[in-house]
Amino acid sequence: MTHEEIKAALLASYESDGGINHLDGVNLPGQESVAALCRDYMHLLFPGFFDAAALHKQDVDAHIDALLRRVENRLSAELEKALRFARDPDPAPRAGEITAATLARLPGLRQLVQTDVAAAFEGDPAAGNVEEIILAYPCVLVISLQRLAHVLYKMGVPLLPRMITEYGHERTGCDIHPGAQIEPYFFIDHGTGVVIGETARIGEHVKIYQGVTLGARSFVTDDSGNPVKGVRRHPTIEKRVVIYPGATILGGDTVIGENSVVGSNVWLMNSMPPNSIAYYQGEAASSVRPLKRRDPGVAHAGNWDI
Repeated sequence: MTHEEIKAALLASYESDGGINHLDGVNLPGQESVAALCRDYMHLLFPGFFDAAALHKQDVDAHIDALLRRVENRLSAELEKALRFARDPDPAPRAGEITAATLARLPGLRQLVQTDVAAAFEGDPAAGNVEEIILAYPCVLVISLQRLAHVLYKMGVPLLPRMITEYGHERTGCDIHPGAQIEPYFFIDHGTGVVIGETARIGEHVKIYQGVTLGARSFVTDDSGNPVKGVRRHPTIEKRVVIYPGATILGGDTVIGENSVVGSNVWLMNSMPPNSIAYYQGEAASSVRPLKRRDPGVAHAGNWDI
């Protein structure tokens, strides 16, 4: 095909197949701008960690001021686009209000993310120091972004929360929905292939490994066969639970009780009582039984009598 033929075919496909960005309508949030917002947010959380040049103490005030202004401007602009898409009657003032409320949450978000860094350092014997975790562990990026996206999600912002978590997904291979409720001291070891659904609830001091899915069993549908939105579909993981690689836990009424262990490759659609272990038994179904704990500290492999 010639250049003109290819162009004509593309133009025809836009008319027949859709997928073009709201011609003559509102513009959508831009991926590159959202990616830049995510990067600046991470720089605000951890000043001096991701910069090419060293950050000196006397320069911190000006450095943070510039970062904060960039985040404010980008966030406000992308929020306004998202709100116009949702036909908000006052998108610009509303974007300003949400931006101000979100920025006010940054100090608290930073404290929360620090607990996740601490959980990673305490939970991985291979971690040499905290700097290594912040610079190189994918969980820090993906959890930090999800915590920001969750703030926007709770405010009812369309589009933008998912775009923020998708940036983390692209970078790390971990897919955490912005609606998931995650308490402090959350650690994802290795990370690749982790999926956490919108209505999942995760207690404090939870540790999960690569390939874990906290998913939905099936969708409730309306009379027309369309999925019903806003219902609990994903499990609750109570505090101090460890979930090993490849485990799949499904269902909005599934609760994994505190201080429990879910073994590798286990498939669960039923709740587990506190202080129990689920493990895979070959061709048989996953088995759940009580376990006895030796160490009253944070749940790590090796602290359990199995």
